[in-house]
Amino acid sequence: MVNLTPNPSFSLTIRIQLPNTAGTLAPVIQAIAAAGGNIGQIDLIEQNRKLVLRDITVDASSTEHAETIVNAVKALAEIKVLDVYDRTFNLHRGGKISVQGKISLKNQGDLAMAYTPGVGRVCTAIAENPDEVYALTIKSNTVAIVTDGSAVLGLGNLGAEGALPVMEGKAMLFKNFADVDAFPICLATQDTDQIVETVKNIAPVFGGINLEDISAPRCFEIEARLQKELDIPIFHDDQHGTAIVSLAALFNALKLVKKSLEETRIVINGAGAAGVAIARLLRKAGAGTILMCDSRGILSTSRSDLNEQKKEFAMTQSGLLADALMGADVFMGVSVPGVVTPEMVKSMATDPIVFAMANPIPEIQPELIGGDVAVMATGRSDYPNQINNVLAFPGIFRGALDCRAKAMTTSMYLEAAAAIASLVKPSDLDREHIIPSVFDERVVPTVAAAVQHAARADGVASS
Repeated sequence: MVNLTPNPSFSLTIRIQLPNTAGTLAPVIQAIAAAGGNIGQIDLIEQNRKLVLRDITVDASSTEHAETIVNAVKALAEIKVLDVYDRTFNLHRGGKISVQGKISLKNQGDLAMAYTPGVGRVCTAIAENPDEVYALTIKSNTVAIVTDGSAVLGLGNLGAEGALPVMEGKAMLFKNFADVDAFPICLATQDTDQIVETVKNIAPVFGGINLEDISAPRCFEIEARLQKELDIPIFHDDQHGTAIVSLAALFNALKLVKKSLEETRIVINGAGAAGVAIARLLRKAGAGTILMCDSRGILSTSRSDLNEQKKEFAMTQSGLLADALMGADVFMGVSVPGVVTPEMVKSMATDPIVFAMANPIPEIQPELIGGDVAVMATGRSDYPNQINNVLAFPGIFRGALDCRAKAMTTSMYLEAAAAIASLVKPSDLDREHIIPSVFDERVVPTVAAAVQHAARADGVASS
C-alpha cells in the first residue's frame, strides 16, 4: 500500500468543543499530528467562560485516513467532536458554476432591446449573414466541454452524471484562467455515431469543442470526424493538452541534462489517448527513438493484438517495460501506479528524466528515486514539476477563439508547448523547476499569442 501525502483532496473541518482552560487545545493538535494529519487553519467559532468551539482544518491522504484522524480526536478526554465536514464535498454542493447575464434589465426599454421585439432585428441580421453570429451572440467566446463519461480521470467509466463534477470544474478553469465561457455537456450515450451527431447538432452555439474523458480508441475517431465535419476547432484535452505540457516540460528537462530531443531514447508507458498523443507530438517535434509500452509490454511488430493507433508505434524490439527502460534517457508514464521500480530507473542512461504522470498515484513514488534521476515530474500538485493540462487548454482556446480558428493543427500544439517552456528563464531553470506554475499570469496570453501565430501560418484563422 502506497503511503500518500496528506493533500487538499481529502480535506476536512473538525468542529470541536473543549473546556475554556489553558492547554486544552495542545492534545488535539498532538493527536492529529500523531495520526498523520496536516493541520491548516484553526478558527475560533464561539467562546464563553466554560467552553470553546473551534473549527480545525486538516488535510488527510485518503477517506480512511480522515476517519482515523477524527477517531483520534474523539478518543481524547474532555474533547467533544460536534461535527465533521468534508471540505471537498461541501465545495461541490449545488454545483460550481452558474449562468449570469452580462447586462442589467432595469426598465421596459432594456427588456425590449434584450428580448422581444428588439431581438427579432438581430435574429434577422444573423439569418441574412450567418457570420454575424460571432459578433452578436456568445458564440465567439463559448466552448462546449463534451464527455460521455467513459474515462473519467483515472476512475474509469462513471457515465454522464458521474462525469459532471469534472466538467463543471473544467468550465471553472476556462473562465478563471482565460475568461472563456465554457459549459459542460454530458451525453447519455457512448455510441460514437450518436456522439458525433449530437455535437454537430449543438455546434451552432459554440466557438469550439473540448472533448473530455472519452475512452480510447473511440476518442480518436470522434475527434477526427468532428474536425472534418465542423468548421470550429475540436480539441481532445486528454490527448493534446497532456501532450503539449509534457513536451514543454521535456524541452526544459533536456536543456538541464544537455541532451537533444533528436538523440534521446524515450519510453512511454500507456498506449491510450494520452500516450498516443504524446508520442505523435514528440515525433512532430523531432524525437529520435520512441518505445511505447502497454500492459503487455513493448508495442512490437511481432504482436497481433495492436489496434491501429498502437501499430503506428510498433517496433521490431519486443519485451517488457523493464527491457524498454534499459539505457533509456526519458520515461514518460501515463498509465497506472507502481509499474516502475527503482531498479528499472537505475538501468536507464546517465541523467535520466522520469515523468511519472499517473494520478493520483504515480508509476513510481519520487521519494524512491530522488538520488537516481536528473529530473522528476508527476501529475500531482504536492510535488515539484506538476504536468498539468491547465497550462495548455485555457490558452489554446483563448488563442483559437480570438482568431476564429476553423481547426486545431499540430503546429498550434508545438507552438503552445514552446511558449509554455519559454516562461521558465534559463536563470530559473533547475531540476525542480522545469515548468511554470498554473497560476503564472503570463501563461494564457503567451500560449494564446503562440496559437494565433501558428493558426495564421497554417491558414486556419478566420480573423
